[in-house]
Formats: sequence, structure tokens, C-alpha cells
Amino acid sequence: MSRIKKGVSAHRRHKKWIALAKGHRAGMHSMFALAHESMMHALYYAYAHRRERKADMRRLWIARVGAASRENGLTYGEFMNGLKKSGVTLDRKALAELAVREPSAFAELAATAKAQSKG
Repeated sequence: MSRIKKGVSAHRRHKKWIALAKGHRAGMHSMFALAHESMMHALYYAYAHRRERKADMRRLWIARVGAASRENGLTYGEFMNGLKKSGVTLDRKALAELAVREPSAFAELAATAKAQSKG
């Protein structure tokens, strides 16, 4: 049986990792061992930060809704509680968009929430 060397397959695998590391600094984009380690870190961070971005966006929406509700004389909690009691099922993303782009429509929602929380 003939001997099989891994030169071709190893070279192909190395080229794949080096191509992925394009744009990294120093030897991180040209030496296999460094490129592999650099890409493993990069892929880990990308995975983690995709999830972190969702929490960041939710925090931003809550801050925007809270600021707009305070302009209308309610706290964030009172506003959200009033909306829930009145049966408005808009999510925080939609409420934040309304607060930024349609302040008059948001003011109407705030009035609805205020009426529910008082009565």
C-alpha cells in the first residue's frame, strides 16, 4: 500500500484559514498558526457580540421610550403598565420608533396609558 502524505489537504486547509484572516495585522494574516488563533478569537467575539447587540438595542429602545414618556408626564413603568392595561400590544422597538419619528402619535399613546393608570 502506498504512503499518503497530507501536503495538499493541509495546504488547502491552511489557505482557507489564512484567507479568513485577511485584514488582520502583522503575522495574523499570513502565518497559519497565528491566523488560526486570530480567527478563532474573532469568530468567538462575533458570536458573542451578535447576542450582546440584541441586549444593547433593547436598552436603547427602553431609554428612548422612557425619555419620551417622561416628556408626557409618566415614568417608563407607569407608561408600560398603562399600555398593558389598555390592551396596546406594541413592542419596545415600535414604541421607540414612534417616540423618535411620530411624537404626536406617541403622545396619544401616553394619554391612553395615563388614563388607564389613573382610573
